[in-house]
Amino acid sequence: MKNLIIEKSGKEALDYFEKYIDVTSKTTFVVSTTNLFNILNTNYQPNAIINLSRTNDIRFINKFFEAANSKLKNGDIFIGCLETITSRMKRMPIGKIPIIGTIYFTFEFIFNRLSPKIIGLKKIYFLLTRGRNRLLSKAEVLGRLVCCGFEIIDYKYINGLTYFVVKKIKDPVFDMNPSYGALYKMPRIGMNGKIIGIYKMRTMHAYAEYLHSYVLHMNGYAETGKPANDFRLTPWGKFMRKYWLDEIPQVINIMKGELKIVGVRPISKRYFQDIPKDLQESRLKQKPGCIPPYVSLNRRGNLESVLQAEREYLEEKKKRPATTDTKYFLKALINIIFKRKRSA
Repeated sequence: MKNLIIEKSGKEALDYFEKYIDVTSKTTFVVSTTNLFNILNTNYQPNAIINLSRTNDIRFINKFFEAANSKLKNGDIFIGCLETITSRMKRMPIGKIPIIGTIYFTFEFIFNRLSPKIIGLKKIYFLLTRGRNRLLSKAEVLGRLVCCGFEIIDYKYINGLTYFVVKKIKDPVFDMNPSYGALYKMPRIGMNGKIIGIYKMRTMHAYAEYLHSYVLHMNGYAETGKPANDFRLTPWGKFMRKYWLDEIPQVINIMKGELKIVGVRPISKRYFQDIPKDLQESRLKQKPGCIPPYVSLNRRGNLESVLQAEREYLEEKKKRPATTDTKYFLKALINIIFKRKRSA
């Protein structure tokens, strides 16, 4: 078994696997497959599964991960690998040719990354490729694994591939509507604690929402008040966020009456748990807004400044409910236009 792993993946990969499982154990199931039936048709109950084939070549990725989940008990280990977009650019010689390499990978990104996500092109793409050699990000694959009932233990770059080690902790979510397209809805806490879907343009990789707690656990919050070292962000996502371009679709939420123009930010359940109790109670009494108080008050975007600005806004809103939002809106315009205030 060790020789098989070394032949397929290399000695460094074997050493990495052996940090977490006994690869020679009779209860360790080692395969190199993209077919989920090869996982389901095992004749015994494994305590660990190692798949040496790339996730990039699996047609139904979530179904494959769900199959692995179904063969394991809680606490059992699943190991797999993927080739990230960056790794592929390094692997292919054409990527080293100026201009030509950029043009080539632009077309490959459109075909192997965007096409599988666009209605109309999706069927044609999978008909032509059967899902093989798809471009995937580390964030998307890890997010899919969490969605499918696994907890991330570790991941490591070895010989051009990123290997992941995950542990089964529950049954899959079977999410039929993950954040996948360019426009998506994020579940956020609205007035009176009601969960609302906030429309945004995509700035993160698909399935990124499943990694929110993981990123916070690993890195905590940055000075901006958002998760630090957040690998879920796409390269273009930082630019869109800086100029609030990703928030333009929130006009839909305003028209639906779920948001107003100025107000405390609509936040996730996970973020809500991390703010003080008194602020939680005050927030629930007000409808969230598109323009947050820290922009109106020209404060820094770190967590402490954001929360303090929200306190001041909520206190003033309580005293002067009729004029506060107009005042904060005008202040925000001045800060954005003349003082070049940008998103945190």
